[in-house]
Amino acid sequence: MHELSRDDARRIAVRAQLLDAQRPGDVVEVAEQLAAIKIDPTAVIATSEQAIPWARIGWAYETGQLKKAVEDDRLLFEYDGHFRPVSLMPALVARMRRRVFRAQAAEWLTANARFRSDVLARLRAEGPLLAAQIPDTSQVAHKNEAGWYGSNQVPRMLELLSYLGEVGIVRREGRQRVWDIGERVYPASLPELSDEEATRLLDERRLQAVGIARQKSSWTPVGMAGEEATVEGSAWKWRVDPAAVAALDDDPGGRVAILNPYDSILFDRPRLSELFSFDYVLEQFKPASQRRYGYFAHPILIGDRFVGQLDAALDKKKENLVVTAIHEMSPFDDDDVEMVRAEIRDLGGWLGVPVVGLS
Repeated sequence: MHELSRDDARRIAVRAQLLDAQRPGDVVEVAEQLAAIKIDPTAVIATSEQAIPWARIGWAYETGQLKKAVEDDRLLFEYDGHFRPVSLMPALVARMRRRVFRAQAAEWLTANARFRSDVLARLRAEGPLLAAQIPDTSQVAHKNEAGWYGSNQVPRMLELLSYLGEVGIVRREGRQRVWDIGERVYPASLPELSDEEATRLLDERRLQAVGIARQKSSWTPVGMAGEEATVEGSAWKWRVDPAAVAALDDDPGGRVAILNPYDSILFDRPRLSELFSFDYVLEQFKPASQRRYGYFAHPILIGDRFVGQLDAALDKKKENLVVTAIHEMSPFDDDDVEMVRAEIRDLGGWLGVPVVGLS
């Protein structure tokens, strides 16, 4: 049983996310440690899949590195809205092959058996293809109460078949995914893992990515990976990565990080509140009159403290980064002010635009 101070728990969490002073070398290293890089088209400053590596690598990161790692080097692959390291492919494929859908999705697939065969046959014969290049031969339309899909049933079919490993994504053309048959995306030479082996590996990698997690969490399910821990002032039962505990004495220190709202350190909101006393709410879907920090405010981390939120946006027409506000959640001292401003200027430099509104 590890008995951790709250400071140590936060340091473990920050270092696991590669947000300490020791920066990683490239996007593959980032993906290997984080296990997944979120993909999202929202680009108020930059898309999440580009902002997440930049927040860790800094100036050495160029946006083309991600495309090269996925499409040329094949060291990363896209699955379920994330870029993931190929080291996780065996475990994820094992999960895909054992995937059981809920009743509505299973019934829709059964009703569209011929459509399913048509899609697979088209990809096998002509792939890789965009969804728009595959005819919609569906027999039954998907009930679309949430409004996520249009009337064309092909994207829905591809999405479901991707969860089964029958199709996969080989690259993107702009924001559009290019699909192929699963047997050409996932090599036949992959190690075959049992469900238990796959679950254990995925739990271990999730814990590696976060450093410390609640033992029973639907946000960050780590099972019994790692070792037991307590955290000063917390009644929760925790699991901690023993390698992260061992590395506590080798601390490179902290730094400033400006984090995309879809950054993985922010995902587990209960853990964020429990360890960091940071109750983050993304205000993107709130009416403008109810927003306190801004439409897509980026949290600001200094060391192991969330100290503020940056309300800024890239003005593509005028080609500059416009800073509307730097919200201080606790008063900044002079060093904090200078470090945060320097990081914002670095962000503008990475984007290749001047910063406007930074007094």
